[in-house]
Amino acid sequence: MLSDIDICRSTQLTHIDAVAEKAGLLAEEYESHGHYKAKVSLKCLERLHEKPIGKFVLVTAITPTPLGEGKTVTTIGLAQGLAKLNQSVFACIRQPSMGPIFGVKGGAAGGGYSQVAPMEELNLHLTGDIHAVTAAHNLASAAIDARIYHEQRNGYEDFERRTQLKALRIDPHQVVWKRVVDHNDRALRMVTVGQNEMGKTINGYERTDGFDISAASELMAILALASDLKDLRQRIGKIVVAYSFDGHPVTTEDLQVAGAMTVSMKEAIKPTLMQTLEGVPTLIHAGPFANIAHGNSSIIADDIATRLANYTVTEGGFGSDMGFEKACNIKAKASGKTPDCAVIVATLRGLKANSGQFDLKPGQAIPDSLFSPDKDALLEGFENLKWHINNVNKYGIPAVVAINRFPQDTDEELQQLISLIEALPNDVEVALSEGFVKGGEGTKDLANKVIKQCEKPSLFMPLYQAEDALMTKITNVVTKGYGAGSFMLSYKAQTQLKQLNEQGFENLSVCFAKTPLSITTNSSIKGAPSGFEVMIRELKLCAGAGFVYALCDNVMTMPGLPDKPAFMSLDIDEHGHIIGLS
Repeated sequence: MLSDIDICRSTQLTHIDAVAEKAGLLAEEYESHGHYKAKVSLKCLERLHEKPIGKFVLVTAITPTPLGEGKTVTTIGLAQGLAKLNQSVFACIRQPSMGPIFGVKGGAAGGGYSQVAPMEELNLHLTGDIHAVTAAHNLASAAIDARIYHEQRNGYEDFERRTQLKALRIDPHQVVWKRVVDHNDRALRMVTVGQNEMGKTINGYERTDGFDISAASELMAILALASDLKDLRQRIGKIVVAYSFDGHPVTTEDLQVAGAMTVSMKEAIKPTLMQTLEGVPTLIHAGPFANIAHGNSSIIADDIATRLANYTVTEGGFGSDMGFEKACNIKAKASGKTPDCAVIVATLRGLKANSGQFDLKPGQAIPDSLFSPDKDALLEGFENLKWHINNVNKYGIPAVVAINRFPQDTDEELQQLISLIEALPNDVEVALSEGFVKGGEGTKDLANKVIKQCEKPSLFMPLYQAEDALMTKITNVVTKGYGAGSFMLSYKAQTQLKQLNEQGFENLSVCFAKTPLSITTNSSIKGAPSGFEVMIRELKLCAGAGFVYALCDNVMTMPGLPDKPAFMSLDIDEHGHIIGLS
């Protein structure tokens, strides 16, 4: 079989004007960026406001492994399968971050005959939205250090007299807004800024700082959760970047930088229109990671898609304890839109890996034993799938299990897995998904099952309500969401919780940052554990995004590169073609 990029290059794509017209967009509602991508104006929502909302399908998965389960392949394949059944359909996915592309994961456009095209344009820069987020974020960082410098160099009274501005009296030790970059760069996790030559202060005042990856920026979360440009501006203005010496929050509005940050992102708020290999219109927008952010594409893209199509297929990052949980408890609260059906992606090899019998690490070769029939490993790993089915059911959402088939899978084991699923008491459907090899033809059965489940009532039940106390929200996610027996707040987190409650932020959602490789916060614990303890080391306020960030155990908001990064395989030939991207 051809490589992903060769399949993409050998496919005759449709000009973006024809894709937009087929999708139902008017010529004045989008701006072409070359032949195969376009920015969609939010003005289209004014025309579409009264149109009925189509079915909304959320793709999630079992606990991921370093092998990859094919969630984006399934998302794109399902959209193509629905189109094969003559349904109008959109796919909505996140923009890939350069960090994973150059690190371990590689591209994030799907694969095989179920991918978004052109894949190299999607994976590398696209229309620059992530760079806009990075620029706007770091503008706030520059504003913070400039304000500290100018207020302190001759004293606060002199600053107020000179500028006619009120001194913010920012405590340099209480700056909570790190800088960001869209690369995996572990060396930047902790840095010192404001260093000077001896006897000088021209570079500012020295303080400790650090970098997160751009996908972890609160601005990225805001981009995905904003409903329009006005909402984006208001949310950006609420961001708390530091605290004063007397403990009062300092916002971007206080710094008078929120307007300029919004200006930097005014084009980024427009989703990018592309297409699958079979011409299904696809909106690409925002790129928050699900392990360190909320892990879902934008509300704006969903609004456009669900008003233009009968079915919209989107995905939440990682397993159902990650992006799916946050879609239900954070995104749904902001959008008012809940899934009509959930698709849970599972693979034979992924379930066997979740048995805990195999020592798998990113970048290492897959052991041959994982492809051999192994009833015991499958049965043990099946407990993980059962957990995710039950997890989806507790939100009241009808579900379909999509078994993403790989070439090494045997008919015997596939049938065994199907029988195990069909024997469950849950009202869940199951279908083989062969979108990678067959495109939409390979997902027609899955599409039919999704249509069937979408006709059932979705009795949506989030884990908590907005009026619940922050401690209640944390407790519900940890115990009801993960199945933990208890949790522990560090002394720092306890202090922060008290401060958040005193400052009136108890109405916010909670966004957990933890390992995606386990339902627990310990990546080595596989399967479907229960009764474990969750350690919350820090609570961070994301007032603009509308949630409190709970960082668990040793999760990092800046990934590092492995010993053999994916960028080592990337190059360009004499014709300007990118090679090594997959």
